[in-house]
Amino acid sequence: MKIVNVAQRSPEWVAARLGRFTGSQASEMCATIKTGEAAVRRDLRMRLVCERLTGVSQDDTFQSDAMKRGLELEATAFAAYEALTGHVVQRVGFCAHEHPDVLAGCSPDGQLDNFKGLLSLKCPKTTTHVSYMRAEVMPALYVPQMLHELWITGAQYYDFMSFDDRLPADLQTFLIRVPRVQAAVDDYAERAMDFLEEVTLEIDAINEIRKRRAA
Repeated sequence: MKIVNVAQRSPEWVAARLGRFTGSQASEMCATIKTGEAAVRRDLRMRLVCERLTGVSQDDTFQSDAMKRGLELEATAFAAYEALTGHVVQRVGFCAHEHPDVLAGCSPDGQLDNFKGLLSLKCPKTTTHVSYMRAEVMPALYVPQMLHELWITGAQYYDFMSFDDRLPADLQTFLIRVPRVQAAVDDYAERAMDFLEEVTLEIDAINEIRKRRAA
């Protein structure tokens, strides 16, 4: 992979992600319905098409109160993870796919031991945090993002931690480590490459329209 060493959410980070299929979009790509194509998947494809055509990010910049709180707690959550595990987390900018023609990448919350492992931190609502603790498994909502980040980086394990400082100290963290399962990563990578081909075909169709208009 190619690492772009910039601060996440900076203008340079936004530029590095432009037109690329990223980990935060993985669940949209994996969305399914019984018939036809899920609307969120179709919308994602067209957002990537528009980014490549315009050079302008199509991301929704709205931040809910919960999202703002998560950003404010980020440093505290990192400190809680390091205190719990004894691991020192390295921050990551943007990780682009190793092949320049594959327009995909990810921005893990952190990496461990030179990308042997990845860290994902979430600061959800208290009810959500407690539900994670009760289930004691990797939340299904974030499995596509996990597979995407393992695909891009080649990491061998994924630490997912939920943090909520509103709870008593002994309930503030939920941490689970998921080892890399190559078959699952390969299956996801195949689906991702198929999706990226769909984006390319959309661009090709639009370029044909441009040619006809110019004729």
